[in-house]
Amino acid sequence: MTSNSTSGNLCEPNDKLCITREYQLEVIVVPALLLLGTAITLLTVLILRYCHKGKRTRVTAPQHYHSSTHRHTNRHSHRHHLYGIDAPPGINPLEHEEVPMKVQQVQQNSKQTPTAVPQVSTERHQGAFGQVTALPQSYSIKPNDTVNLYRGSMDSKNVILRVLKDTATSSEKQHFLGFASFLSELGPHPFIPLLLGVVSVQPPLIIVVEELKHRDLLGFLWKCRQDNSGYDMTEKMIFTMAGQVASALEYLHSKSCIHSNMGARSILVGEDLTAKLWGLGSVYRRRTQLGSPGAVDDMELSKWQAPEVLAGRPVSPSSDVWSFGILLYEMVTLGDPPFASIMATELLQYLQRGKSLKQPATCSNSLYSIIKSCCQWNPQQRLSVSELLRVLHTKEKSANGRTVLRVTEPLNFERYMREAGCGEAFNFAVL
Repeated sequence: MTSNSTSGNLCEPNDKLCITREYQLEVIVVPALLLLGTAITLLTVLILRYCHKGKRTRVTAPQHYHSSTHRHTNRHSHRHHLYGIDAPPGINPLEHEEVPMKVQQVQQNSKQTPTAVPQVSTERHQGAFGQVTALPQSYSIKPNDTVNLYRGSMDSKNVILRVLKDTATSSEKQHFLGFASFLSELGPHPFIPLLLGVVSVQPPLIIVVEELKHRDLLGFLWKCRQDNSGYDMTEKMIFTMAGQVASALEYLHSKSCIHSNMGARSILVGEDLTAKLWGLGSVYRRRTQLGSPGAVDDMELSKWQAPEVLAGRPVSPSSDVWSFGILLYEMVTLGDPPFASIMATELLQYLQRGKSLKQPATCSNSLYSIIKSCCQWNPQQRLSVSELLRVLHTKEKSANGRTVLRVTEPLNFERYMREAGCGEAFNFAVL
């Protein structure tokens, strides 16, 4: 018998309530269960997709590579607010992107070069990030054709964005990411500008580091010459800032890195007048270049170089100590160039005759003795960085913190360029 005939036997033709009860399982319960199951399935899929997207959009600071353990340490950080003024289109650094970094050894011209490789490719939504402003340039030995500099804000902190230009070649991209990997591997130090993140998944490629308010030390020293600038330099401040730079230099040497480009131009000054060592591009180039290890790079100024470097011999930690002595000279003279009356091409012969930096009128005997100990012709007779750091800390305690250093002669930019041995514009904004 069919179900219709069965229901007809059980219920009167006009008894709708009886018929409804007879068919409620097929007509009401089953469709309701199917609808509820569909709704639960859709809700589960949406929740899973949302959670997966949330994981992909987490921002990760670069991981530090530890060669001794070959492990990486994660430092997660959410970058919700990266903004400034008048953002160029397409720049969206660190927003919705996760960039784990690792150092991969690649074979190149029989030498092994560390290269940054993203472990995963992640999504980055264009247009989600708003505003940055172009960073004004100082002057340069030669312009940087591959990187633009911008100032921005991230988590209410000022940052500098090194943005690789779209016209960069594949080798320039590799160099850019290699430098980012080098900074990540180097790790944090209180007197080295902090690397905050890297955008490496898709262009524009960006390295983000903290911004220091007063930028390069050389420009800050020139400000100190102005009576109405609001900035003063004392001998005690010199010992304090120099000690901070020496601490960073000691850290670099412990990582088997030689700076080779020390000078006031490669020191950055924070709002609280903390000095941090930068200009690390020369460190990375020296680790990867195939040329002579003693050659003077075209981004370096010969008047800051040790005699052995001028003579084409390999650089060493003691070469950095020589340059550190020149840095002290710059600080105590509020930004005068070293060996101002000597042509750069004649400097090596000048030093070979036993000549040295003359004591500035503003320099105490105590500070000048350190400069002389750094700038000894024989590298073995120079202070080691650890000795230098100890002497600076000792002298800082008794240094004069009241008398402000004054240089009555105003800065003549063209003359500075000539006396510093710069043939063309040089960018002292080393970021």
